Amino acid sequence: MAVNKTDYEKRISMYQTIMKPLFDIICSLVGLPLLLISLLVIAPLIFITDRGPVFYCSSRMGKNGKRFTMFKLRSMKVNAPDVRNPDGSTYNSENDERLTKIGRFLRKTSIDELPQLINVLLGDMSLVGPRPILYSNRYPTFNDTIKKRLTVKPGITGYTQAYFRNSICQEEKFKHDAWYVDNMSFRLDLQIMFKTFFVVLKRDKVYRV
Repeated sequence: MAVNKTDYEKRISMYQTIMKPLFDIICSLVGLPLLLISLLVIAPLIFITDRGPVFYCSSRMGKNGKRFTMFKLRSMKVNAPDVRNPDGSTYNSENDERLTKIGRFLRKTSIDELPQLINVLLGDMSLVGPRPILYSNRYPTFNDTIKKRLTVKPGITGYTQAYFRNSICQEEKFKHDAWYVDNMSFRLDLQIMFKTFFVVLKRDKVYRV
C-alpha cells in the first residue's frame, strides 16, 4: 500500500528535485564571470609560483557513490605527498610546507574552490551539500551515516563547512552532514550560504587545531 506523503515531505521533495537544481544552475551561471576573472589573475600566479598545472583534479564520490572529477585551483606544489590525519581527513596547517605561496592565500579565502561551479553546471555537485569525499570502491561497506550523506549531491559548501570548516574531525563532520540531509530546505541552504560568506571573509577555522 502506498504511503501518502505529508505536505512537508512534498515540499521538500519538490525543493530537492526541481527548485534546488534550478537554483544551482542560475547561481552558477551568475558566478561564472567571477570564476573567469579570478582565472585571469590567479592562473598566471599559480604557474609562476610553482611551474605546473593550474587546476587540481580529484576523483570524488557524488550522489549514491557515483564517481566524478572535482575541479580546484592548485594550491600545493607539484608532486606534493598526500598527507592524512589519523581519521583519514586531509591534513591542513598554516605551516604546511606543501602549500605554495599563492596556494596558502587560495586556501584561506576558499578561492581554490571556485572551479567547482563547473561541477555544478555538469550536474555532479550542488552549491550546498556535504563536501565531496575521495572516491572509494568500498561504498557497500560504508556505515549508514556516510551512506546517508551520499544520498544527495555534494556541495561547494555545506552545513559542516559553514559552521565548523576544518575545526572538527571527520566523524563529527559526517554526523553533521547526515543531519543536513534530514533537514534540507531552501531556508537552511540560504543560511549556510550566508554563513559561509562571513566565515570565509573572517578566514575563520581554516585549520584544524
